[in-house]
Amino acid sequence: MNRVFECCSLLCFVLFPLSSVAQGQMWKSADDPTISVDFKYQGEYVGQIAGAGKLGCQVISLSNGEFHAVVYPDGLPGDGWDGKSKIQMTGKLEGEEVKFSPATGKRNYLAGPGAQFSATSKFPSDGHKEYSGSLTGETLSGTTDDQKMFELKKTARESPTLGAKAPAGAIVLFDGSNDEAFNGGRLDEKTKLLNTDGRDVKTNQKFQNYMMHVEFMLPYRPSARGQGRGNSGFYQVDHYEVQVLDSFGLDGKNNECGGIYQNADPMVNMCFPPLTWQSYDIDFTNAVVVDGKKEKKAVITLRHNGVLVHDKVEVNGPTGGSRREPEGTPGPIKFQGHGNPLQYRNIWIVEK
Repeated sequence: MNRVFECCSLLCFVLFPLSSVAQGQMWKSADDPTISVDFKYQGEYVGQIAGAGKLGCQVISLSNGEFHAVVYPDGLPGDGWDGKSKIQMTGKLEGEEVKFSPATGKRNYLAGPGAQFSATSKFPSDGHKEYSGSLTGETLSGTTDDQKMFELKKTARESPTLGAKAPAGAIVLFDGSNDEAFNGGRLDEKTKLLNTDGRDVKTNQKFQNYMMHVEFMLPYRPSARGQGRGNSGFYQVDHYEVQVLDSFGLDGKNNECGGIYQNADPMVNMCFPPLTWQSYDIDFTNAVVVDGKKEKKAVITLRHNGVLVHDKVEVNGPTGGSRREPEGTPGPIKFQGHGNPLQYRNIWIVEK
């Protein structure tokens, strides 16, 4: 992130406890008894249109009983969706039912009020149609614009690389037993997770070229929007940031989850809902600098939740908040705090 925002986040963290940072309440666990009732409705849903094809849907909690749904023809992102068409609905909790109506009118990307919120920067989105429905329990049922019925059931996808074991020769940075590989961070003795507590965490060891696996959980912060929603970063050699952010259901930009900050959008937004374990598997090759001249740019290949989102992308240069040493030099891995309580586990690296 840019340094102005980073400083603001640090100041906010100093002045206020994490549970009351501006942008509303925040939860770190789905088992927290204080979690808002809205949380149980947020998530992914899959099913069929009667007599037609498969349908996927991502329901985003906007807090205070407001929701936004993004419907994907042919299946969820990374699982059948064509990568283009999005149908949007707006929802309101009434009793124990969320009633959805077609998203219409003037809407802006990530607007605060639900009636003005769009999950796409372009609205109406490509392929947008007037769908409506209702969500009760774990079933979302409704009608299409041509009055066909659909019924979707809640699903909880899991990254195929979740729990991946470190191969022979790997350096295990964190397995829940200790946090000695890091400067900063806190090992929670109860959960055995590495917590940022809103502050930066860096490896003590420096690296150059490597493959790395990391699992992370984003906090649930429904009243926040955009960069305020669980913001963090996964810095390669503390120079190049892969964004970490609750971007569930959104466009998938370079400053959203899975993006190479200021450089490249992910090919598909594979962000799961907050308070869900997610994985990054990265292949990183550092820049090559000879006599002060950069001969080769740093290169990143990244899989987010098992899906390829960047394929040998050349990174133009260091992103904001990085160390000041020249490109091409070894550096630590950094998990940015940014005032948000990120949790990590199963972190290992294989040097190339």
